[in-house]
Amino acid sequence: MNIANIIKNSNKPLFSFEVLPPLKGKGLEGIFGTIDPLLEFNPQFINITTHCEQYDKNGKRTRKRPGTVAVAATIKNKYNIPVVPHILCGGFTREETEYVLIDLDYLGIENLLVLRGDGRNKENYQPEVGGNRYAVDLLRQINDMNHGKYIDDEQPNSSAATNFHCGVAGYPEKHYSATSLDEDILNLKAKVDAGAQYIVTQMFFDNQKYYDFVEKCRNVGITVPIIPGIKPIGFMSQVDVLPKIFACHIPTEFETELRKCKCDADAAKVGTEWAIYQANELAKYGVPLIHWFTYSDPSQVVEIAKAIY
Repeated sequence: MNIANIIKNSNKPLFSFEVLPPLKGKGLEGIFGTIDPLLEFNPQFINITTHCEQYDKNGKRTRKRPGTVAVAATIKNKYNIPVVPHILCGGFTREETEYVLIDLDYLGIENLLVLRGDGRNKENYQPEVGGNRYAVDLLRQINDMNHGKYIDDEQPNSSAATNFHCGVAGYPEKHYSATSLDEDILNLKAKVDAGAQYIVTQMFFDNQKYYDFVEKCRNVGITVPIIPGIKPIGFMSQVDVLPKIFACHIPTEFETELRKCKCDADAAKVGTEWAIYQANELAKYGVPLIHWFTYSDPSQVVEIAKAIY
C-alpha cells in the first residue's frame, strides 16, 4: 500500500505516528504498549526510527537498538498496518543499505522514509566510506533497485526490480547544517525530483513556520503532500532541550506557560493543550494527515487524538 496514495486520497486529517525500536536487551512489549492504545484512532501507518551503530571510547563497534527491519516486520505482521522504516545514509555503506533493502523487499515492506541521518558525529557529519552522502543519493540507489539495478550489476534486471515508495524529511525552520531555509528547500526539491512522493516535517511548535514553509515549497515547484510532524512537550526540561537539539522555535506565549510549570505533570498538561491547538489549526488549514512523534509514550497523543479525531 503506497503511503503517498493514502495521503492524497484523504479528505480530512489522517493519523500516523512514530515509534523507537527498543534498547538492546529489551523486548517488544514496550512497542506494543505504545501502539495498542493508538489503534482506536485508525493509524494509516507507523514510522520506525533507525539508528546507525555506535562506537565506544575504545573504537569498538556496538549496537544500541535492535534492527529496524525485524521491528518493522513484527509490527506489520501483528497489526496489519503499513510500516515505514527509516533508511539512513549516515553510518551505513551502500552495500549495507542494499542488504537492508533486499530484506525489506522480501518481507513485503515497500514504504520507506529516506533520511541523511547524522552518522557518528552530528556536529561534523561525514558519510560512511562507501556510503551515500545525502538523502538524494540514497533515493537514487533505491530508484536503481526499483528498476532492477543493483550495486554489482552491469545491466538492470527487470525481474529483480523492487517496488519501494519513498518519503523524505522537511525542515520548516531549516536543517541545522543548511546555510539558509531557501537553500534547504532547494535541496528538498532535488529529493522530490529524485522520486520522493511526500514530505514529513521535523517537529515545530509555531504553525506559521509550517504555513510559510509550505508556501515556499510550492513556490519552487514542490507539489507532493507536506505532512506536519508534531511532538507534544511532556517535560519541563524540553522547553530548553528541544530547541537546542532540533533547532525549532517555541512561541513566546507557549514558552511563558511552560516556564510557569512547577513539575513535569504541569508541563505535560500545557504541552497537550498546545498540541491540540496546533492540530485543530492545521486541520482548518487543510493538512491531509498529522504525524505524531510518540516515541515510547503514547499517553499524551491518546489524549490529543481523543480531542481532535
